[in-house]
Amino acid sequence: MYQRKKKQSNLSLSETIGNLSKKLPMSSTFLRIRILSPSLKSFILILSIVLNIYLLLSHWYLYALESEISRAAVSPTARQHLLFAIASSSLSWPRRESYVRLWYSPNSTRAFAFLDRPVLNPSSSLGDIPPVVISGDTSKFPYTFRGGLKSAIRVARVVKEVVDRNESDVRWFVFGDDDTVFFVDNLVNTLSKYDHDEWFYIGSNSESYEQNVKYSFNMAFGGGGFAISHSLATVLARVLDSCLMRYGHLYGSDSRIFSCLAELGVGLTREPGFHQVDMRGSLFGMLTAHPLSPLVSLHHLDAAEPIFPGMNRTLALEHLFEAVNVDPTRILQQTVCYDRSSSLTFSIAWGFAIQVLEGNELLPDLLSMQRTFTPWRRSANIDASHFMFNMREYPRDPCKRPIIFFLQSVTSDQHGILSDYTRHIDGKCLSDATKNLKRIRVFSGKLDLDVEQMKAPRRQCCNVLVSFNESVIINIRQCGMDELIAVHV
Repeated sequence: MYQRKKKQSNLSLSETIGNLSKKLPMSSTFLRIRILSPSLKSFILILSIVLNIYLLLSHWYLYALESEISRAAVSPTARQHLLFAIASSSLSWPRRESYVRLWYSPNSTRAFAFLDRPVLNPSSSLGDIPPVVISGDTSKFPYTFRGGLKSAIRVARVVKEVVDRNESDVRWFVFGDDDTVFFVDNLVNTLSKYDHDEWFYIGSNSESYEQNVKYSFNMAFGGGGFAISHSLATVLARVLDSCLMRYGHLYGSDSRIFSCLAELGVGLTREPGFHQVDMRGSLFGMLTAHPLSPLVSLHHLDAAEPIFPGMNRTLALEHLFEAVNVDPTRILQQTVCYDRSSSLTFSIAWGFAIQVLEGNELLPDLLSMQRTFTPWRRSANIDASHFMFNMREYPRDPCKRPIIFFLQSVTSDQHGILSDYTRHIDGKCLSDATKNLKRIRVFSGKLDLDVEQMKAPRRQCCNVLVSFNESVIINIRQCGMDELIAVHV
């Protein structure tokens, strides 16, 4: 009995299935067809899986190949891919066109100035400022903000009017005021980090806490400038007029643009290089502690003191642009190095000023802004709570301040860039370590950053090469892999 059962159990599974199929009635033919040998069934299953994997990999490969070809076909973003729309008026344009002339180049910059009416007796020759466009009628749109200016509607509608011009090959529309000074090459590099075919609204909010509370922490302030990708701008232009009908109660043009973009579901992408400059007085503390991001814009310069001593505002900005035109990416970038022999710390805001401090100051302490300016609202007390960044005191006593050296000149050749800084005499405070120091020379290479470096910037290092009685020579360079910006003891 046991042997017979064992023998029967030795029948293969295929034989068992075959015997079973013979016993099935003819009416169960469909069952016979479905009963396949395990080996054939496994083979078909494996073949099906392999075919599916092959199809998936083929699809992925073709998609990756098409994406790579598409990316290779798109040239890098350049100046000609940006179209600036500058909001102005017939009254302010003659006074502020000198600001626009600083950054506008008819050979490489595309821009239009939108005015309410033509300017009588224009002072500038055609070509050195952007072409003027007269804005359309906006009388049908409501404006109910008490004490505000209805011109905010016209300025907001510049977004639609510049898009509707259908200018060719525009990747980014950039908006600003007639007193907004742009640093175009830096703006190009900043926008290169983003895909212009996606929906992007790029700018920054105010430096003033009060202004952000009053208007919005999530809005790009228009004076600092903001950029909208062409894909988003096209859609925004189509719906903007309907938004303007709903937001008559708002104060400014930038609030209206922000509100309409919010209705489209788009939020602000912040870039710290845009500066609304909602502050008054001396901007020295702000300019000498600029973030690692490239400088993109400066606004409200009429409300600030000239950035260089002994010059008016226009001449001071022209002097800054002498450095900007040589190395735009490096402008205002802060570099700190130490002279152990003299126990001095050098804080360099390239192209603008160098501060010399006695002793070895820790780097984090030098990254906060010195309070050399006052709040935008004149009646406000000077308090750190008014601003959106870390601050440190700027001593009232000139003898307790750092020794300041302002930019004198910038030259470049095939070997690199040489910038000279001369001492600014503020009072008669002299120390043994710095009493004879009159001049600082800085060597550097041009700061060219690719898109990946722009996404993850790193501060550069510097060395005091030679220290004479009356001058110091400093070299700015890339930091080593594990190098610290600190005094080495």
